[in-house]
Amino acid sequence: MSRKARAHLSQDPRLQEIIASTRLKHRQIDGDVYANLLKTIIFQQLSGKAATTIHQRFTDLFKTGYPHAKSVLQLHESDLTTAGLSRQKSGYVRNVAKHWCEHKPPGAAWSSMKEEDVIEQLTSIKGVGLWSAQMILMFTLKRPDVFPTNDLGIRNAIIKRYRLRSRGPALDRRMREIAEPWRPYRSLACEYLWAWIDQN
Repeated sequence: MSRKARAHLSQDPRLQEIIASTRLKHRQIDGDVYANLLKTIIFQQLSGKAATTIHQRFTDLFKTGYPHAKSVLQLHESDLTTAGLSRQKSGYVRNVAKHWCEHKPPGAAWSSMKEEDVIEQLTSIKGVGLWSAQMILMFTLKRPDVFPTNDLGIRNAIIKRYRLRSRGPALDRRMREIAEPWRPYRSLACEYLWAWIDQN
C-alpha cells in the first residue's frame, strides 16, 4: 500500500519533493491503546530524548515494566514526579488508569471502532485531548487517513512548504484545503511532513 500511497501523494508537486528527499523514521508501535496513550501523554510538549528518558523511568516503576492500571493507581504522586512527570501529567496518567479500571475499554475491538467513536471515548478522559486521540489512531490503530491540524510540527511544515501567511481559522481552512487531495493517505503525508520539518 505504501507504494500506491506515495504515488497518490506525489501528485502534489510540493509534497512530491518532500517524499523524494525525506527518509521516514521507523516507528515500532504495537496495538496496545492503553500503554501507548500513557506514553503519548508523557511525550506531550517534550523533546524526544527527554520524553524517552522520563518514559523509561516511568516503566521502571513496575516490576514487569508494564504499567498495569491497578499498579499505576497504587503509586503515590511523588513516585510519578520523581520519575520526571509534572504534577499535571501525573494526574492525567492516573485518570487514564482509573478509566481503564472502571470502564474496561474494549481491547481488541478498538481496531473495528469508527474513528469518531475512538476519539469520543478517549477524549472523555480528563487530560486526553483530540491530538492524543489522533496519535493513537495514526500510530497504534494504524488508521491511514488522520490529519491532526493542531499538531505544531504539521502546521509549521505546511506553513513553510506552501508559504502560507494566514493565521487562526483561515490557516486551518487552508491546511484542510491543501490536505484534501491527499485522502485517503493523509497519515502518511503527515509522517513525511514531520520528518521533513525535523530536517529543516
